Amino acid sequence: MRRAVSIVAGACSALALVGSAGAVAWTQLMEEGRKVGTWHEPAIAAPTPVAVQQPAAASGTAAGTGTAEAGPRKAAPAASAKGESGVHESATQPAEDGRQKVGTLLNVDKLLGYGAPKREVLRYPGASYVKVHFSRLTMLPGDYVTVADAAGKESYRYDAPKLLDTAAPTARWAMSITGDTAVLEVHRGGGNLVSSVLGSLGVRVDQVAKGFTRKEQEAAPEEQLRNPNRTGREESVCGNDESRDAVCYRSVDPVAYTRSKSIARLLINGTELCTGWRIGAKNRMLTNNHCFDNSDDAYETEVWFNYQCAKCGGYDVFRPTKVWGGKVVATNHVYDYTLFTVENFGAVQKFGYLTLDTARPVRGQELYVPQHPAGEPTRIAGRLGEKAGTCAVADNAFDGYARDSDVSYYCDTEGGSSGSPVLSRKTDKVVALHHFGGCPNSGVRADLLYARIKNNL
Repeated sequence: MRRAVSIVAGACSALALVGSAGAVAWTQLMEEGRKVGTWHEPAIAAPTPVAVQQPAAASGTAAGTGTAEAGPRKAAPAASAKGESGVHESATQPAEDGRQKVGTLLNVDKLLGYGAPKREVLRYPGASYVKVHFSRLTMLPGDYVTVADAAGKESYRYDAPKLLDTAAPTARWAMSITGDTAVLEVHRGGGNLVSSVLGSLGVRVDQVAKGFTRKEQEAAPEEQLRNPNRTGREESVCGNDESRDAVCYRSVDPVAYTRSKSIARLLINGTELCTGWRIGAKNRMLTNNHCFDNSDDAYETEVWFNYQCAKCGGYDVFRPTKVWGGKVVATNHVYDYTLFTVENFGAVQKFGYLTLDTARPVRGQELYVPQHPAGEPTRIAGRLGEKAGTCAVADNAFDGYARDSDVSYYCDTEGGSSGSPVLSRKTDKVVALHHFGGCPNSGVRADLLYARIKNNL
């Protein structure tokens, strides 16, 4: 079971960057507020709404503090979860259509250990994260490999499989490293073998996922998932962006702030993002079917809890708790949901959970939406301690993939917000699962979802 503890740099407020000059210090905090590292980023022009991405770590600067041990994972389930009809209902709908692209995949060929170099440094100047894929992870018992940042502050350990454990995977993704540099090193702790056997041992890296630099992110097309019944380019930020850092709600709306702790940033297959959230007290997470619909993808998804700003409009970021996705329990394309589990569930229980409102939403019902728009630290759409304004149910019989399946609203969202919970300000329960932009934006009605997944909660 992998245990992930890392520090992540992030832009906490697009508005706070306007008019900045000189160097901006990005200070990272642990959850209790203790400073653990600092990043520096050159000043940039005023960003477009909710467009700020994670700043790249400066060369030679610590990307964070934390260590994690990661022994061999169990093999991923051989069969993916099925839709209610018994087949993948999303077979004709490419999953990546609904994900926010935040990185690119590179092919590499690096061999470490047992006659090859024991240490390899992978550096991609300006990258926001580096994530390596092992095509081969064959080591002697007692040996292990670490993947760390340049300063060794953020580090993950992968142990050799047990002797004769044929079920142990020899190919896997490592947890991402924040910043532009990943240092791989094979550590010898086991015995020696004759040279004729050494050729079958070693750690080989065949792919690297690297997060976009700021320049690459700005150049990427701002593709949004749109209602299938609409055409043309439509924005999901409706008018001025009125979403704010989640921590801005801590005093004026502490319930909304507490509820926002239950959501997670999903890094899917190394380069794409969605939002997910804990549903109910058991080990269950909910996101969109168009984010992923099978256990293989869930298994390679990083689930980041508590990726939030520590100060309203500031740059301090809490330490996120990273766990791996587990098994897809249920999924459906028409109602655009995927219910799944995570590994190391005990590490994320403290962040709480949300529940579905079984009553049909009504027009004018005020809402708020905690989310990770464009992969940012948690933001909440909906007014602070005031009337929700345009963040309210506009239509409770809106067409999504099915007639009357959705509710519509003008709450601000963006790519990466797919899978976010839409909550009622009156009940603080989830009334919809956000999945479409287009102004109005829309989410699948929670009362319809409950009828379909209640037996799996």
